[in-house]
Amino acid sequence: METVAYPLRVPTEIIALAKLRAKEEYVDQSTALRQLLYLGAEEYILSLTETGRISVGRGAELLKTSVQDIYRLAEKHGVRLGATQEQRKKSLATTKKIGEKPLP
Repeated sequence: METVAYPLRVPTEIIALAKLRAKEEYVDQSTALRQLLYLGAEEYILSLTETGRISVGRGAELLKTSVQDIYRLAEKHGVRLGATQEQRKKSLATTKKIGEKPLP
């Protein structure tokens, strides 16, 4: 993943979390902070995908991962992706309407 230097003010509580993660995961503090940032990005992408604001494919693109990995993440976090029951009903109704129309 490509990285970019970015000036950022980080709350002391987040730095404390990064220090704790660094110690527990045996990584440096900067890596731990990036990992926490990525975890937040995953959660945000899942919420956008769950509500239909972005597609699963776009979410995968933003996280530089596969569509299958997005579905695995969603399952891991208990997030349901895909059409809602209401959307399925509308789709079925539309399909029936199309099927009833005579072909030209």
